Amino acid sequence: MSLRLTMRQAALAIVLAAAVTIGGALVFEHAFGYVPCKLCLVQRNPYYAAMPLGLAAALLPPHWTRMGLWILALIFLVSAGLGAYHSGVEWGFFVGPSDCGGGSGAGAGNVGDFLSQLQNTRVVSCTEAAWRFLGLSLAGWNVLISLALAAFAATAAAGKGIAVRD
Repeated sequence: MSLRLTMRQAALAIVLAAAVTIGGALVFEHAFGYVPCKLCLVQRNPYYAAMPLGLAAALLPPHWTRMGLWILALIFLVSAGLGAYHSGVEWGFFVGPSDCGGGSGAGAGNVGDFLSQLQNTRVVSCTEAAWRFLGLSLAGWNVLISLALAAFAATAAAGKGIAVRD
């Protein structure tokens, strides 16, 4: 049994999947209190780029939709690379960015204000996974999600596997 999707529907499915993924990251951040590190925030950028591109691809003529799907596949391959790099930093395979661990806050007016800021500042390191499920951190899950979205976009663009019609 094959899934019958047009290229436009595939582009919209990618938009929905990207929105759900970003929504999940925001739930972890705002509802569960997992503060993202610098690399976590960078990994969101491909999703932010993919959502309007996927929407535009769904609304354009088929030739442009196909091109948009190929670009989406490339965006999600980059996203998988970012996630793999961050996972490697967490596992100690790679050295993370030197500024990944907290930035400087607003300038303190006096020593008392500075000490108060130090007590309230929560430094988030890129080298420590705050949460894991089935052995994978959120960065690791991003790799899998991104690879799946890249494969889906490429398959839809090529018109293979999901019985894409248009």
